[in-house]
Amino acid sequence: MYPAVLIVDDESTIVDSLDGILSDDGFEVIHAFNGYEALKKIDSHSPDIVLLDIWMPGMDGIDTLKEIKRHHPNLPVIMITGHGSIESAVDATKSGAFDFLEKPLSIDKVILSINNALNFRKLEEENRYLRKKAIEKNSITGTSPAVQKLYGEIMAAAPTDASILITGENGTGKEMVARTIHQFSNRPEGPFIIINCAAIPEERLEPELFGHEKGAFEGASAKNRGKFELAAGGTLFLDEIGDMSINTQAKMLRALESKTFQRIGSSRTLHMDVRVITSSNKDLESEIKEGRFREDLFFRLNVIPIHVPALRKRIEDIPILVDFFLTQLAEKSSAPKKTLSKEAVELLKQWHWKGNVRELKNLMERLSIMVESEIIGKNDIPAPYNPDIETFPETGEERNRIFTMAQLDQAKAAFEAEFIRLRVDQMNGDLQAAAKQMGASLNFVKKRISKS
Repeated sequence: MYPAVLIVDDESTIVDSLDGILSDDGFEVIHAFNGYEALKKIDSHSPDIVLLDIWMPGMDGIDTLKEIKRHHPNLPVIMITGHGSIESAVDATKSGAFDFLEKPLSIDKVILSINNALNFRKLEEENRYLRKKAIEKNSITGTSPAVQKLYGEIMAAAPTDASILITGENGTGKEMVARTIHQFSNRPEGPFIIINCAAIPEERLEPELFGHEKGAFEGASAKNRGKFELAAGGTLFLDEIGDMSINTQAKMLRALESKTFQRIGSSRTLHMDVRVITSSNKDLESEIKEGRFREDLFFRLNVIPIHVPALRKRIEDIPILVDFFLTQLAEKSSAPKKTLSKEAVELLKQWHWKGNVRELKNLMERLSIMVESEIIGKNDIPAPYNPDIETFPETGEERNRIFTMAQLDQAKAAFEAEFIRLRVDQMNGDLQAAAKQMGASLNFVKKRISKS
């Protein structure tokens, strides 16, 4: 299908000349001789691009351009004029024109500008599609009053550049909330950079944030850009800010107040253009009273507070979440989608969900792998979620499922997977803490979790 070009010019010789050239190049050409006619043609023919003369009787090109952009903001418009001036070019650009060409027109420039505009439009459409998919992927699933309240807070906060503090238990989806805010912010095309303050040792956190020069400290073998630089024009998400040391908190506060920072080992001052979102599963006000968190930094970060509710506070969302996770798992594995029986869903509603949505997601992945039937029934729900399943007293693991396995290797692998999963759930999804408790390496736990 050939691109359609709408030519808007009151000079018929220009229209005829462009028509012949563009038609020969494979474009479908539409004509309009004034601004009013152009607007009607756009509504009736939906062109892919508009070539618009600035100087026309009645509604001139700039006013026509403004009307086009008001009703069709994604339609590229190239302005043409025989009376070019810097002022006209500036007005056209400010009003949303893609390009500005002067008469007499160079055919090569016209074709190049049209192709550039069409390629740019295609890229914009791809970006909008990817952004839509990103929003869908990171959206908070549910219809409960608690989630509806959360939606409202996100939509109100997102378009601003104010700092946001997201609170909530582990596994509730604080990172997902931060990503959603970024996608609906004024910076959706910018980077979204994450740093987990709890996972990085104190001595490494400051270089991670601010960057460092070569030789700034032992082990600094090369210059490194910090997360504040990498997040320029976008969002920096500081996860578990409550685990940041007091010393680093002081430097963070200075950077946020001055909107400047220096790489470690450098005297050069860098300006930051970053939207900062933080999260914590701790009660930071209690941390302030205990002297572990700076009150002035808290007020700087907590301009807009958002609390993510625990799953037990929105039990009515469990059926929706179950369906969402099972759909995702089916798409990922290219397998038929499984469903839970009503009895199984009701059983899950009775659980306390200390690991929140993350725990539910892990359980759905486990059931989708372990249960052969496409309908997962109540008897398929394992311990400790199912009180009718006999369990080992110490671990709470299932006795019947493991003991019915024919092969020793299969039973050992199943027990190992269940043991690791239980420890991770007990640590509220903290893989590092679970690995330490079990006396295993973090990489080992990550591999086993990803395989299970």
